[in-house]
Amino acid sequence: MEELKWQDYITATIGVICGKPAIKGTRIGVDLILEKLSNGDTIEDLLEAYPHINRNAILACLAFASEQVRKDNLLQAA
Repeated sequence: MEELKWQDYITATIGVICGKPAIKGTRIGVDLILEKLSNGDTIEDLLEAYPHINRNAILACLAFASEQVRKDNLLQAA
């Protein structure tokens, strides 16, 4: 299985949802996806609610968040 690269699915553009990271080609923020998952929504729930995104886009949100936490943790440990 090929490793998913979040950069293929996530972008931040000035003027689109205030420059927050979002799924490419949408106005769906990474934070919205993470919030819904943390509230118990499943990937299948999200795919049904947002039929114009795919499973890899949702997984990319998780990968992006993981990398950000890892970076933040490294900065705080320094």
